[in-house]
Amino acid sequence: MVEAGFTRAKNAGNIIMKNLMDFCLGSIIYWMFGFGLMFGASKFGLIGTPDFFVQGDYSSKIPTAAFFIFQTVFCTTAATIVSGAMAERTKFLSYCIYSVVISAFVYPVSGHWIWGGGWLSSWDFMILQARQQFIW
Repeated sequence: MVEAGFTRAKNAGNIIMKNLMDFCLGSIIYWMFGFGLMFGASKFGLIGTPDFFVQGDYSSKIPTAAFFIFQTVFCTTAATIVSGAMAERTKFLSYCIYSVVISAFVYPVSGHWIWGGGWLSSWDFMILQARQQFIW
């Protein structure tokens, strides 16, 4: 909604649609590929092994479905953040492709480095408010 307020009136509907597609496409793609890449068994600390459609056992105290929904919100938010910078500058299809790439690969891989047992998880850093930033 904030992005729609900063664009011309004729593009407000386009911005709302992009944000909706971030959630719709992002949720499906993250469910299909992203969650497994993020929390699957680590390969060289860089990427998790693919576990398609959230079928594995993630041995957590939190139910897998609840943890998946929690992470899906962060994944779709990561995709939505850039939409303000891309407002009025990209076509809708191009933005949808961007959303799929962020949800399927970029967010899960960077998340695996920190939360999924990747190479950053062994370093001494603090995660602030579940965001992927670190303080030395």
